[in-house]
Amino acid sequence: MPAGAAAPSVDAFIARHWRTPLAPQGPAPARFSPVEASLAPEACGSCHPAQFADWRTSLHAQAMGPGVAGQLVEMLTSAPADALGCHTCHAPLAEQRPLLGTEERHARNPAFDPALRAHGLVCAGCHVRAHERFGPPRRDGALASPAPRESLPHGGVTRTPAFLAAEFCRGCHQFTSNGFALNGKLLENTYEEWKASRFAREGVQCQDCHMPDRRHLWRGIHDPEMVRSGLAITARRDGAGVPRGGTVTATLRMTSTRVGHAFPTYVTPRVILRGELVDETGAVIAGTRVQRIVAREVALDLSREVGDTRLAPGRSVELRYARRVDRDGLRLRFTVVVEPDAFYTQFFETLLAQGAGAGTAQIREALEASRRSPFTVFEQLLPLT
Repeated sequence: MPAGAAAPSVDAFIARHWRTPLAPQGPAPARFSPVEASLAPEACGSCHPAQFADWRTSLHAQAMGPGVAGQLVEMLTSAPADALGCHTCHAPLAEQRPLLGTEERHARNPAFDPALRAHGLVCAGCHVRAHERFGPPRRDGALASPAPRESLPHGGVTRTPAFLAAEFCRGCHQFTSNGFALNGKLLENTYEEWKASRFAREGVQCQDCHMPDRRHLWRGIHDPEMVRSGLAITARRDGAGVPRGGTVTATLRMTSTRVGHAFPTYVTPRVILRGELVDETGAVIAGTRVQRIVAREVALDLSREVGDTRLAPGRSVELRYARRVDRDGLRLRFTVVVEPDAFYTQFFETLLAQGAGAGTAQIREALEASRRSPFTVFEQLLPLT
């Protein structure tokens, strides 16, 4: 079987496991205790504390955060089908959906659990169907426990290698071929980007980077160390010292070395390569800043693609710097700044200006969080003499 291809049994399991919308769990088996019957992540954490502790810090736990929830307040009334479409990935369980029904008619969901919905992508979203637990093979590769299933909590677990395959992540991290696209490119195309990369050919799965040692962290563009681990960044000044009145020339180079998809993969982040002259105190000399954007930039209403300068795996981008030096004591500062929520910041600002309705407080909270998200992933000062 070629590297990057899913085994038929894996594909069949994933197609069944992620058939959307997910079916309600239904009544729990009579033998289940309240903890076993619960879909709450805290219940799972009572026996899986390490996984629960990781998940609580992840973006999966924030998938129904104020930015999404604030938009859905109005959308559930004005465009319920679209709102429920958001739930498919952000809160996928049937018990997390406020409404049930067809695209034309919707009714209140009697099984709706608002507290469960607020938790976003919960443990049960991936691991529980009809109150049966599913998970990866044991670490020794075994698919069965040595103990009888009926003696285990919640009847044990059905194990499958599907949980270790990139295809398991595809449902939420890849639009279908007829999904929303701009400039002929799907808005969400992460799985196909990976599939076309050397990482897929070498058998490196999403989980190998985003769930190392089976940690439930899913670190990505919001995590400085995760970003640094995927890039090689160098700064080099040309020639010897630059006297007053001379011109400094230098290069900042960034290569995507260990990112298994486009960097960044989605339309919300942007990465800024920046060069500028600074004085002894670190203050920027006016008129000396030069920068280059790495991003897929789109209009706020998703009507068009503005530009796409993202890096495919293995590709590089350079910022060439050339400026006249008109005083002594200056240095050249190169930085690479990551803005994980650049699109959201502009979007939330616009939404609040236009009127966010009943979701205003949540959108304002999301805006403040997006403004706090940028970080510097690289900085180097180059002396000019």
